[in-house]
Amino acid sequence: MKRVYLENKWDEEAASKMNGPELLRYRSNLLGSDLRITNFGGGNTSSKIHQADPVTGEETEVLWVKGSGGDLGSITLDGFACLYMDRFLALKQKYRGRAFEDEMVGYYPLCRFGLNDRPASIDTPLHGLLAFKHIDHMHPDWAIALAASANGKRKLAEFNERFGRHLIWIPWQRPGYHLGRMLEDAVHDHPESDGIILASHGLLTWGNTQYDCYRNTIDTIDALGQFVVPLVEAKGDELFGGAAHVSFENRREWAHQVFPYIRGRVGAIKPLIGSFVDSPEVLRFVNSRDAQKLAFQGTSCPDHFVRTKVRPFYVDWDPVNADPEALKKKVEKGLVRYRKDYEAYYRENKESGSPAMRNPNPTVVLVPGIGLFSFGKNKKEARITGEFYVNAIHVMEGATALNDGQIDSGIEKERVINNYVALPPREAFRIEYWALEEAKLRRQPPEKEMARKIALVVGAGSGIGRVFCSRLIKEGAQVVAADLDMKAAGETAERVESQFGRELVIPVSVDITDRLSVQQALRQSIFAFGGVDILVNTAAVFIPPDKGDRYSDKAWDQTLKINIAGNVILVEEFAAVIREQDSLGTVLLTSSANAVVPKAGSEPYDVSKAAVNHLVREFAIRYAPKIRINGVSPATVVEGSSMFPRHRVIASLKKYNIDFSETEETKILLRKLANYYAQRTLNHLPIRTIDVVEAGYFLLSPRSSRTTGHLIPVDGGLMEAFLR
Repeated sequence: MKRVYLENKWDEEAASKMNGPELLRYRSNLLGSDLRITNFGGGNTSSKIHQADPVTGEETEVLWVKGSGGDLGSITLDGFACLYMDRFLALKQKYRGRAFEDEMVGYYPLCRFGLNDRPASIDTPLHGLLAFKHIDHMHPDWAIALAASANGKRKLAEFNERFGRHLIWIPWQRPGYHLGRMLEDAVHDHPESDGIILASHGLLTWGNTQYDCYRNTIDTIDALGQFVVPLVEAKGDELFGGAAHVSFENRREWAHQVFPYIRGRVGAIKPLIGSFVDSPEVLRFVNSRDAQKLAFQGTSCPDHFVRTKVRPFYVDWDPVNADPEALKKKVEKGLVRYRKDYEAYYRENKESGSPAMRNPNPTVVLVPGIGLFSFGKNKKEARITGEFYVNAIHVMEGATALNDGQIDSGIEKERVINNYVALPPREAFRIEYWALEEAKLRRQPPEKEMARKIALVVGAGSGIGRVFCSRLIKEGAQVVAADLDMKAAGETAERVESQFGRELVIPVSVDITDRLSVQQALRQSIFAFGGVDILVNTAAVFIPPDKGDRYSDKAWDQTLKINIAGNVILVEEFAAVIREQDSLGTVLLTSSANAVVPKAGSEPYDVSKAAVNHLVREFAIRYAPKIRINGVSPATVVEGSSMFPRHRVIASLKKYNIDFSETEETKILLRKLANYYAQRTLNHLPIRTIDVVEAGYFLLSPRSSRTTGHLIPVDGGLMEAFLR
């Protein structure tokens, strides 16, 4: 059979140099690299490999299977659980039936091979109870479209005949040990089979070698694509009952206006980071006549609604002749209904041992005319949640395109919308509130102090601002690294990503004296993460006198505009976003010891910083109780500061009669100047960038939640700056 959609990426030369476990990792990475084959974190792979027992030295068969919580696209060898096959098969004697299948998971650690401590996933029996050497369990949209069709069993027979395949249909059963037993029986009864369609779940394929398994998997998925995609394309704009709404030409402007509002409401119980998608397939779905009914039915594949919840929130509104305020009212009203429905869903399906009800707010919001908003505890999770619902849209595309007006026996008609059939609420609940899923959630590390927060750091291109970006991200925040110098902001983002990973920071250019520029920076924060929670401004300017002790009018204007008006614009525009979110915000402004130490030679800078001190107090009053506003007041920080280019360092050394040579390296000159400043303090230590950042971080953190309108001096004990 000729493939149409998927490429065979197997490199035989590279594979020939790998051993069994490495080939399994290689196969897994190839499959996981294509979202058409399986979604992020979804699916699993396995191989049964003969290895020497680490105790007896005798050869034994070991099941290598993707461990709990991994992702195939990036999995490494330590992401696989390893179990003695003979011990795992011996567990059949322990099985007491479907009602007790969850207890089997407790036996898996007793089957561990060697020192491997990767927890085995709940899908392990799907691999261990089948005799095939290599098995792939994938979640391709095309397969799930068939698996979620009301006529899926009949359509599978049609597929098998047309493509010469032998896929078995297995009715819905929650993943676990009993499903493994069902697969074992089905393969025994159909020895000619080459794969399995799991109703409302996914696809299972296998092979005698690593390559045979890989090829069978991509060939099967490609054939399913050839079966489904032409039907979807033939339907075109008539999918989902045709269009009921038209997308806004300026939908991204609409998204910008409503994203913080939506984020604030769905994150009212626990803050969330957002992501936005307005792709053609998303818009075709959200604008369709059947979208609301299909969305309410919920998704089918268990991997989907573990992230997307049992169903998304569809905003029931008509974009025609509407305005953002009308949409916000619809969101507010609809969320009340959504929460009540979710509480009813929990109440009607809970059992005596069910975990407590989780957050009743949605993680996916569908808005006709605009697109899809998705939410998670960080940007990566928010994006992946959106991708999962796009997968669900593709599934619904395929299922509705397969509609021929007939329904397989045993399908409840009330659960069918245009041939698409979701899991019954009871079964959905058994997945979402499964004790084993709850245990997986509890194994996750505790969230960091700044998790779920979005910080706009201004002056991020160097010095204190750059270190602030790293400090906030280290504690779990998402960061917008803003600077007048876009190149410097980009360098900060690159450094942060190399240290902490991707999707944590975006660089933006901003001129804080230009309100439109500040609004644009916040707009980028909104599109990247959904809003903003923290504002840090470290940007300022110091202009030396033109001649003697005189400053030009231009120097005064520029200093006051950047150091005072810039803070005013930043805080006011930040507050506007906080108001839309109806959330709590935190601001940190950077002042200076110079604000309270009078001296000659730096009047514009000193006066501007004195104004910043008072801005902290007055803004704290203006924006209470929603926004806490504090400041740090450091003595001169030489290290890493963009305000100390070589020529200013030399001028300062001359001013203070400090010995130096013009031939000395800049870093040596900086050290001399920093040591001079240190000697003026009580503890004789230079003020470092990290000292300022740590003080500022405390004021931003929940640990200072009762502090606002204050400044912390970071000056090493500068007597002239003692409070009066």
